[in-house]
Amino acid sequence: MFTARCILGTSAKYLTSLPAQRQQIKLQNRMSTSLRPVAAVCQVTATPDKKANFSACKQLVEEAKGRGASMVFLPEAYDYIGSSREETLSLSESLTGDTISQYSQLARKLEVWLSLGGFHERGHNWESDRRIYNSHIIINDKGEIISVYRKSHLFDVELPEKGVSLKESAFTIPGPSLVSPVQTPIGKVGLGICYDLRFPELSLALQRQGADILTYPSAFTVATGAAHWEVLLRARAIETQCFVLAAAQVGRHHEKRSSYGHALAVDPWGEVLGDCGGEKPGMVLVEIDLEKVSSTRRNMPVQQHRRNTDFYQSLEKS
Repeated sequence: MFTARCILGTSAKYLTSLPAQRQQIKLQNRMSTSLRPVAAVCQVTATPDKKANFSACKQLVEEAKGRGASMVFLPEAYDYIGSSREETLSLSESLTGDTISQYSQLARKLEVWLSLGGFHERGHNWESDRRIYNSHIIINDKGEIISVYRKSHLFDVELPEKGVSLKESAFTIPGPSLVSPVQTPIGKVGLGICYDLRFPELSLALQRQGADILTYPSAFTVATGAAHWEVLLRARAIETQCFVLAAAQVGRHHEKRSSYGHALAVDPWGEVLGDCGGEKPGMVLVEIDLEKVSSTRRNMPVQQHRRNTDFYQSLEKS
């Protein structure tokens, strides 16, 4: 049982104005009584043990539902984080495999929506090329797959001075396209994954298609997370005037890899509503007030002020 959570609900709203808002607070024995929908943004420490990972995520989902959440967000690689390329590939599955079946059953049983932030999905030519997609899957409260977004920007980065060396494209296929925002009980959710966060074109495209909420389930490295995680999430919220929900991996997965944590919820003004910290699994419960989206856009109509595409490409034509 996890001993700490970062909780934000109707009765804890005052925490957002205090300097201690980002500290983890003790689990409180109360459900959200809000009339607004509640999202649970989760933080986990996945390992190569798929059974243990499912057990930990299931506990978080059950607890979130018990506290009033209508949608639960799990991070990239919630299913597992392998210790080698060979292990990562061998543990992968198709969308019809046991892992997605288990989560579909869980969603149906609890009548809760799930954002499964980064599933190791075997590619269409798996038998010949042994390559996978990094897939963000939305499952509704009936256990049905509603949308699948396959990560389009792959993390191929060498930062020797930071001890970071990852080449996602060595075994991952880039997704072919964005997917339309998904209508959910908390609003229209636009889907990204981790490294996609660094590309504002993606977030703006989703906003133009009606997104109220952007979600970036992630497994940021400790070095890049400490430098860029919060500022990027707040920037995406500010420029799109959307809520941003970012579930995260945290801590040591195995001897070769650790993650930054700090699962975050940000409002359309760029204010951090909740932060799970960088030490333990947990969750942020946050009310989604879509009037905040409307009022922010109405009071500062950035999208109306935006010039057409030709204007921004005029330098390229000169």
